[in-house]
Amino acid sequence: MKTITIAAFILALLAVPAHAQGRRQQGGAEETRAKQQDTKPKVDEKAYKAALERIPEPKEKYDPWGVARPAEPAKKTR
Repeated sequence: MKTITIAAFILALLAVPAHAQGRRQQGGAEETRAKQQDTKPKVDEKAYKAALERIPEPKEKYDPWGVARPAEPAKKTR
């Protein structure tokens, strides 16, 4: 009987953190979502497009694998 009581107590202690993770706050969740949406900065499409136009075009194309492989293929020697 003592062993069963100890086992039940240990299982109860292990279940407490799992139970706490499943709890949610009551109310207020809708209010916080509305506040988060209001605090986001508004995107100005005209300013965004103007900023993209100010980015200069690169003179040579970017090669992400340029470091991993040589620029020219190796010539075959016989």
